[in-house]
Amino acid sequence: MTVTHTVLDSPLGPLTLRAHDGVLSGLYMTEHRHGPAADTLGARADDGLPAAREQLGAYFAGDLTAFDLATTAGGTAFQQRVWAALREIPYGGTVSYGELAAAIGQPTAVRAVGLANGRNPLSIVVPCHRVVGATGSLTGYGGGVERKRALLDLESRGAQRRPG
Repeated sequence: MTVTHTVLDSPLGPLTLRAHDGVLSGLYMTEHRHGPAADTLGARADDGLPAAREQLGAYFAGDLTAFDLATTAGGTAFQQRVWAALREIPYGGTVSYGELAAAIGQPTAVRAVGLANGRNPLSIVVPCHRVVGATGSLTGYGGGVERKRALLDLESRGAQRRPG
């Protein structure tokens, strides 16, 4: 298995994209809470993951509302269910951790859902930033709450520009 990474400039600061055999397996922000150790990122490939770089550019420009990328992410069966449910949250929308727990059929697993959400290795592409506290408050985010706010603001502006 070949592991590589590329670094992409973004409005949130540098993003590190990791690939396993050319498939996006991680997207991490500077000082990402659960980011991988630098020595596990593989060789730097500045031309790597062209589709991911292109789609992220379109997303930040407000021109893309859903990613269409091959991805791979290791995790437990429970984490995989949570991450799949994250992909169902519409662009510009939010859900609470409790609503996400109910969506996967485990309404009492709110804390476990929060932990799985925090371990999502594909930030932005798998939109864990769209999960908020029960009162709508911005709770923790692996890339920092200020980046979570920036992503939600970006999507809110984009959703307002699109016809119903």
